[in-house]
Amino acid sequence: MNHEELISKLKTLSNPKNVKGMARFGIRPKTKVLGISVTELRKFAKKIGRDHKLAQQLWRENVHEARVLSVLIEEIDKVTERQMDAMIKKFDSWDICDLACANLFDKTSIAYRKAVEWSKRKPEFEKRAGYALMACLAWHDKEVSDSKFIKFFPRIKKGATDERNFVKKAVNWALRQIGKRNRRLRDESIKLAKEIEKIDSKSARWIAKDALRELEKHSFK
Repeated sequence: MNHEELISKLKTLSNPKNVKGMARFGIRPKTKVLGISVTELRKFAKKIGRDHKLAQQLWRENVHEARVLSVLIEEIDKVTERQMDAMIKKFDSWDICDLACANLFDKTSIAYRKAVEWSKRKPEFEKRAGYALMACLAWHDKEVSDSKFIKFFPRIKKGATDERNFVKKAVNWALRQIGKRNRRLRDESIKLAKEIEKIDSKSARWIAKDALRELEKHSFK
């Protein structure tokens, strides 16, 4: 199935009811939304396999699901830093941001550097990408040393005062996910959360309290 055929097929699966449901969960991108579930898109991706050229064509479409599919079929070893920077500028919803971080960006060799760099961005979803990438690395990269994540702490503390919903939730996610890696990082994350809780910021207090609620009861086998 070529690019044009794939777009036509996706459009036949449009589900207006799902579009409304996505909106209720805060997924309101500027691109056209068809309402196809990620589960269904993963089935497409499995059939297609990794295809850099097709992924590039799909990303250029003004269709939300086409961009999701692009992330799922992109060839990781062909992704460039320039491409990653261009992609985050197109992020217009939390789901495409998180899917890109969890299925593509966190598998690149420059992921740790880009997480810090993007966390300094001003646009909401570009900044979210930095913290979402931190969370995804903590979730997926099982072999890396604790020091890699402790280096994220200054950026997490800095980002905790951002009152924007999709940024503060990603900062919280990063803090919680790092703390769930092992006992040492849990203790360090709890310590950081208590520092953040003292900041005179509604967002910081929410991030800290929510993280502490989860991390203080989290146990390891």
